Amino acid sequence: MNVKKMIINSLLLAIGAILHQLTPPLILGMKPDFSLAMLFIIMILNDDYKSCVCSGLIAGILAAATTGFPGGQIPNVIDKIVTVNIMFLVLKPFRQRVNNQIKIVFTTAIGTFISGTTFLSVAFVIVGLPTSFKALFLSVVVPGAIINTIAGVILFNAVNIAIKRKAAA
Repeated sequence: MNVKKMIINSLLLAIGAILHQLTPPLILGMKPDFSLAMLFIIMILNDDYKSCVCSGLIAGILAAATTGFPGGQIPNVIDKIVTVNIMFLVLKPFRQRVNNQIKIVFTTAIGTFISGTTFLSVAFVIVGLPTSFKALFLSVVVPGAIINTIAGVILFNAVNIAIKRKAAA
């Protein structure tokens, strides 16, 4: 893993954490996880497993530090690690064959569902849920996936423009 990649990944994770912290709660005090969208951007930009897993672990720690869910620290770390591993395996066959725009839409949509389901499942086991799993899934995970998909595409295009401008300079 080279230094340039690590710096870009660190900046993207920091931006995701800041966006996650600044986003107001939308439904039931829950807010979309923009650090997750940034994590998926990192996964598309980096094709090596080590970078993706390290970024997933750091994203989980940052999300745990900014979570508003009571007892959500451990579920945040676990869900990011599980999500990165699953999405890395899902993306592997499509790395060279599919356009990045399609990959970011697919990755953020499916990945957010995986992340939300994992988070709720782990939180249910460790600390319990304030309401039913189905209600939280429908009211938080589904809208979060839609918002993350839209935000992921916008952020991915912004990152691509920034990287291209930096390469041209």
